[in-house]
Amino acid sequence: MKNIYEQVDENKFRSVVVVASFIIFITAATYLITYSLGYDLSAVGIALIFSGLFSFISYYNSDKIILGISGASPANKKDHFEFYTVTENLSRVARIPMPKLYVIDDTAMNAFATGRDPEHAVVCATTGILSKLNRTELEGVVAHELSHIRNYDIRLMSIVTILVGLITLLADILLRTRMRGKSDREEGNLGAILMIAGIIMALLSPVVAQLIQLAISRRREFFADASGALLTKYPAGLASALEKISADKEPLEAANKATAHLYIANPLKNHHDSIGWFAGLFNTHPPVKERIKALRGE
Repeated sequence: MKNIYEQVDENKFRSVVVVASFIIFITAATYLITYSLGYDLSAVGIALIFSGLFSFISYYNSDKIILGISGASPANKKDHFEFYTVTENLSRVARIPMPKLYVIDDTAMNAFATGRDPEHAVVCATTGILSKLNRTELEGVVAHELSHIRNYDIRLMSIVTILVGLITLLADILLRTRMRGKSDREEGNLGAILMIAGIIMALLSPVVAQLIQLAISRRREFFADASGALLTKYPAGLASALEKISADKEPLEAANKATAHLYIANPLKNHHDSIGWFAGLFNTHPPVKERIKALRGE
């Protein structure tokens, strides 16, 4: 049985391994696609610069974009007293600036954190979760989200999302260009094999990148659970909140596949845990039962 501190250390190590693997994969995929399809690296560089610039603009305004998509509105101390005071108190414990608070008017139970760093962070909760959790459970949820902020998960997931978009856009550009004209590379047996390999990589790399992104997202949820428990010193509060959230079968209308990984639990309510490990690859979150067991040290 592992205690909370051991879980935090284990999750840190696994997260580093997964992110390093992601970077290695994207580098190898870009090189293979470029080499096998016979492109000049300077042309790829231009595509990367263009894609990177667009991605940076999206990253810098990620909080505004996500809040706009979610239909969230600012919270205030008068109308959302417990949400405000719980976040205020736990922010002091975590030694981070108090994030801006937003609320989604939806009876589904969920919450998320976003932003590019602790100084520009946001915690958003649905009216459903604010009304159905007691203060102790709400503390567990808010501590989980503040841990995402303090651990820079919000920045990590923004960067990973950009990398996924970058490899997807690059693969699409190279494939479309390849369809319009032939490569200058000699088309011998080896050249033909490399060309086929490059096309396969261009087709599959966005899917693989997406799977790695989901794996990182799932791992960070475990990390935030453990870190949040350290803030409240009461893991049972978050465990109880997760039980209530998982029992709520109502999907969150404002959520979509692009933002689902941000929430404390899958807002789309489309878990496929019973199908097996293959379906688990496409889940945005780890099974709630596993998270509760970890929090309770079972």
